[in-house]
Amino acid sequence: MVTKTEENQLNRLESQVDNAGGGAWEYLCLVRKLKLRRSDKVLKHGLSILNNPSKRSALGPEEWTLYEQVAVAAMDCQSLDVAKDCIKVLRKKFPDSKRVGRLEALLLEAKGSWELADKAYSSLLEDNPLDQTIHKRRVAMAKAQGNIPGAIEWLNKYLEIFMADHDAWRELAEIYVSLQMYKQAAFCYEELILSQPTVPLYHLAYADVLYTLGGLENLQTAKKYYTSTIDLTGGKNTRALFGVCLCTSAITQVTKGKSKEEKEGSQVQSLAAKVLEKDYKQRAPDKLPQLTTALKSLTLSS
Repeated sequence: MVTKTEENQLNRLESQVDNAGGGAWEYLCLVRKLKLRRSDKVLKHGLSILNNPSKRSALGPEEWTLYEQVAVAAMDCQSLDVAKDCIKVLRKKFPDSKRVGRLEALLLEAKGSWELADKAYSSLLEDNPLDQTIHKRRVAMAKAQGNIPGAIEWLNKYLEIFMADHDAWRELAEIYVSLQMYKQAAFCYEELILSQPTVPLYHLAYADVLYTLGGLENLQTAKKYYTSTIDLTGGKNTRALFGVCLCTSAITQVTKGKSKEEKEGSQVQSLAAKVLEKDYKQRAPDKLPQLTTALKSLTLSS
C-alpha cells in the first residue's frame, strides 16, 4: 500500500519530469518500487533514457531492468513494436532467461495469440512448476477471453499450490458471487477469515453471502459476522449496521419471534438502528427521513 509520503514524492517527481525538470530515472525507480502501473509515463520517460546512449550506459546493470519495465509498459499501451524491440534486446543479452521467456509469452497475450501464449506458459511451467507469475497469467488470460469457467479452474489449481495467497482467494470469491455461486464464495471467505481474522472486509463479505443464501442458520451466522465487522471497525461500518437490522428482521420472521435468542437480538437491532440514525444526522441529514422509514418497516415486519 502506498503511503501518503510516497504518494507525495511520486506526484512531485512526476510533475518535475513532465515539466522537463529531470529526475526521470528516480521517477521510474519509484514507480517500480511501489509496484504501480503508470504505463504511459513509464513508456515516455523510459524511452527518453533508452534512446539516449549516454544516459542508458550510465545506468550500468540497471539498464536491463529498465528495458523490462518499458517492455511491460509498452504492452499496456499497445505499443507492441516497442515491446518487441525491448524484449529482443533482452533475449540477446540473456539468451537462456526464463524471465525473458515470460515477457515473450506476455507479448503473445498482448497480440491476442492465446494458443501460442498458453503453449509458451506451459513450456515455462515444465521447467518451474512453482512459478506464481505464470500461474496468475493463465488466470488473467482466461478472464481476458471471457472464459470464466477456465479462470475458476486455473484459480483453483493455483490455490492448491499457493493456499496462502489472500488476493487469489478473494478474486475467486468475487467470481463466484458474480455467478451467484454463493456456497462456493462462502468457502473462499471462510479461508480468508481463517488466515486473516482481523480484516473486517472479509467478515462483511462473508456475512453478505450468508444473508443472500438465507435460511435460519445462515441468517444467524451472517448476523454474527456483521456484528464482528462492527466490532473490528469500532462501530463505524454502515453496511454492517444495516446487515444486523436486516438479519434480525429476517430471523424474527422465520422463527415467528419465538426464539429467546432473537428476542434478545432485537435489542442489538435497536442499538444498531440508533447508531445509524446518529451517523445519518451527522453526515447525511437530508437522507434521515428515508432511513427512518426503512428502519421502521424492518421493525414492523419483525
